[in-house]
Amino acid sequence: MTGEWFLIGIAAQMAGMHPQTLRVYERRGLVQPSRSAGNTRRYSPDDVALLRRIQQLSDEGLNLAGVERVLDLEKRLARAEERARRAERRLTDEREWARHEIAQARKAGKAELVRVVKMTTALVPIAPRDRRGETFR
Repeated sequence: MTGEWFLIGIAAQMAGMHPQTLRVYERRGLVQPSRSAGNTRRYSPDDVALLRRIQQLSDEGLNLAGVERVLDLEKRLARAEERARRAERRLTDEREWARHEIAQARKAGKAELVRVVKMTTALVPIAPRDRRGETFR
């Protein structure tokens, strides 16, 4: 592995915590440092940033359960924002493709483009009935 790694004491100092606090956070699953071949904890700069975020939330009065919840919600929000960005890029690509196709059709002198709306029939579920025709409840 390449990159910058910090031992637990340095990472704790950088995050303004005691090394034992980092061990507690690891047991709770808040941070997952990598391990060396000798099983020594190695913290990345991203791990240190996460520890600082945890410290900030704790300083704002959240207990560990609250910190876990906020971090989970922040992860979910980041994933949702990424999905939205990808959807926007796909939409932009589709619009550009449609504009290109319309321009090509106009250059070729084809007839006007007409929007076609596909009609569907919705099926409505029917409640099961007994032999006398009464519905089950």
